[in-house]
Amino acid sequence: MSPVFKAVMLLVCSNVFMTFAWYAHLKELNGKPWLVAAMVSWGIALFEYLLQVPANRIGYQVLNIGQLKILQEVITLSVFVPFSVFYMKEPLKLDYLWATLCILGAVFFIFRSKLVGT
Repeated sequence: MSPVFKAVMLLVCSNVFMTFAWYAHLKELNGKPWLVAAMVSWGIALFEYLLQVPANRIGYQVLNIGQLKILQEVITLSVFVPFSVFYMKEPLKLDYLWATLCILGAVFFIFRSKLVGT
């Protein structure tokens, strides 16, 4: 299995944990004190770090730091939009499409040397 594939799979899983850590408390712990929400979020974020750190170490074997960061942003948006729509029950907005196009532009520029061979 390629290092990029391993890194992507680990980053997808870590991002699911992080998205829940950052935003699920808004729905599930809304009536609780913010300190409770912070502690629960930190507990969830621990699992994110247990996946994210090895993912970045594996990815850094074949990608540079900028490529890893843009890859993470693509994954973040790919996880966040379904989370927002299906879990948080937010409306699907056209703004997500525009954000995706901007991220795809960033992907092009950060991976341009690999895409065009220069």
